[in-house]
Amino acid sequence: MSDNPLSDPFEPQAQPSGPSTSTSVLEREQVEEQVQEPGDHERFSHYVRKEKILESALSGEPVVALCGKVWVPGRDPKKFPVCPVCKEIYEGLRAPQDGED
Repeated sequence: MSDNPLSDPFEPQAQPSGPSTSTSVLEREQVEEQVQEPGDHERFSHYVRKEKILESALSGEPVVALCGKVWVPGRDPKKFPVCPVCKEIYEGLRAPQDGED
Protein backbone atom coordinates (compact mmCIF):
# COMPACT_ATOMS: atom_id res chain seq x y z
CA MET A 1 0.00 0.00 0.00
CA SER A 2 1.35 3.44 -0.76
CA ASP A 3 2.22 6.01 1.90
CA ASN A 4 -0.27 8.48 0.44
CA PRO A 5 -3.77 7.80 1.86
CA LEU A 6 -5.38 9.50 -1.15
CA SER A 7 -3.60 7.39 -3.76
CA ASP A 8 -5.37 5.66 -6.62
CA PRO A 9 -7.24 2.62 -5.21
CA PHE A 10 -6.71 0.76 -8.50
CA GLU A 11 -2.94 1.18 -8.37
CA PRO A 12 -1.15 -2.17 -7.92
CA GLN A 13 -0.12 -2.69 -4.33
CA ALA A 14 3.40 -3.63 -3.29
CA GLN A 15 3.85 -7.03 -1.69
CA PRO A 16 4.47 -6.92 2.08
CA SER A 17 8.03 -7.74 3.09
CA GLY A 18 7.19 -9.81 6.19
CA PRO A 19 4.68 -12.48 7.03
CA SER A 20 1.22 -11.48 5.93
CA THR A 21 -2.01 -11.78 7.75
CA SER A 22 -5.04 -11.70 5.55
CA THR A 23 -8.64 -12.63 5.93
CA SER A 24 -10.68 -14.36 3.29
CA VAL A 25 -14.41 -14.47 3.17
CA LEU A 26 -16.02 -17.73 2.20
CA GLU A 27 -19.42 -17.13 0.75
CA ARG A 28 -21.82 -19.81 1.80
CA GLU A 29 -25.26 -20.11 0.34
CA GLN A 30 -27.77 -20.49 3.13
CA VAL A 31 -30.55 -22.86 2.30
CA GLU A 32 -33.46 -23.15 4.66
CA GLU A 33 -35.38 -26.36 4.34
CA GLN A 34 -39.06 -25.63 4.06
CA VAL A 35 -40.86 -28.05 6.32
CA GLN A 36 -44.19 -26.35 6.07
CA GLU A 37 -46.35 -26.58 3.03
CA PRO A 38 -48.30 -23.56 1.90
CA GLY A 39 -52.01 -23.84 2.42
CA ASP A 40 -54.21 -24.84 5.30
CA HIS A 41 -51.46 -25.98 7.72
CA GLU A 42 -51.95 -22.80 9.74
CA ARG A 43 -55.72 -23.20 9.98
CA PHE A 44 -56.12 -26.79 11.21
CA SER A 45 -54.88 -29.20 13.84
CA HIS A 46 -53.66 -32.41 12.25
CA TYR A 47 -53.59 -36.01 13.47
CA VAL A 48 -50.13 -37.56 13.78
CA ARG A 49 -49.19 -41.01 15.07
CA LYS A 50 -48.42 -40.87 18.82
CA GLU A 51 -44.88 -42.22 18.54
CA LYS A 52 -44.05 -39.61 15.91
CA ILE A 53 -45.20 -36.72 18.15
CA LEU A 54 -42.96 -37.90 21.00
CA GLU A 55 -40.04 -38.45 18.62
CA SER A 56 -40.49 -34.94 17.18
CA ALA A 57 -40.72 -33.39 20.65
CA LEU A 58 -37.34 -34.91 21.54
CA SER A 59 -35.54 -34.37 18.23
CA GLY A 60 -37.19 -31.27 16.74
CA GLU A 61 -37.67 -33.13 13.47
CA PRO A 62 -40.80 -32.52 11.37
CA VAL A 63 -43.75 -34.90 11.50
CA VAL A 64 -46.10 -36.11 8.78
CA ALA A 65 -49.82 -35.86 9.53
CA LEU A 66 -52.26 -38.56 8.45
CA CYS A 67 -53.29 -36.28 5.57
CA GLY A 68 -49.68 -35.90 4.41
CA LYS A 69 -48.91 -32.41 5.78
CA VAL A 70 -45.30 -32.01 7.00
CA TRP A 71 -44.39 -29.57 9.80
CA VAL A 72 -42.67 -29.20 13.16
CA PRO A 73 -45.31 -29.14 15.92
CA GLY A 74 -45.11 -26.11 18.14
CA ARG A 75 -48.57 -24.74 18.85
CA ASP A 76 -51.57 -25.74 20.93
CA PRO A 77 -53.73 -27.95 18.68
CA LYS A 78 -56.78 -27.33 20.87
CA LYS A 79 -56.98 -23.77 19.50
CA PHE A 80 -57.72 -24.93 15.93
CA PRO A 81 -60.35 -27.11 14.25
CA VAL A 82 -59.32 -30.63 13.22
CA CYS A 83 -58.22 -31.09 9.61
CA PRO A 84 -61.19 -32.70 7.80
CA VAL A 85 -58.94 -35.07 5.81
CA CYS A 86 -57.11 -36.21 8.98
CA LYS A 87 -60.47 -36.73 10.67
CA GLU A 88 -61.77 -38.91 7.80
CA ILE A 89 -58.59 -41.00 7.89
CA TYR A 90 -58.75 -41.33 11.68
CA GLU A 91 -62.39 -42.45 11.49
CA GLY A 92 -61.47 -45.07 8.88
CA LEU A 93 -63.13 -43.39 5.92
CA ARG A 94 -59.84 -42.89 4.01
CA ALA A 95 -56.43 -44.52 3.79
CA PRO A 96 -53.56 -42.73 5.60
CA GLN A 97 -51.28 -40.61 3.42
CA ASP A 98 -48.37 -40.38 5.88
CA GLY A 99 -46.35 -43.23 4.40
CA GLU A 100 -47.14 -45.60 7.28
CA ASP A 101 -49.30 -48.74 7.20
